[in-house]
Amino acid sequence: MLNDDHNTFHGVAFALSSVLPGVSFDRGMALANRIHNTGQAVVWSGHREQAEHYWSQLAGYGLTLAPLEC
Repeated sequence: MLNDDHNTFHGVAFALSSVLPGVSFDRGMALANRIHNTGQAVVWSGHREQAEHYWSQLAGYGLTLAPLEC
């Protein structure tokens, strides 16, 4: 995920915890802080098809995403 000027910390944490398995609201807040402070964070890693599904869901919350190819 990338930092942006239109999502709140709570909104990011809510979206991450709603979409990504195993991500609690508190973990989402920690990721939101990392994104804010560094400009980006890897929020999930795995198979491409599942990543595209999560990407679509997170984009629906208005989050700014950029895929990483490994």
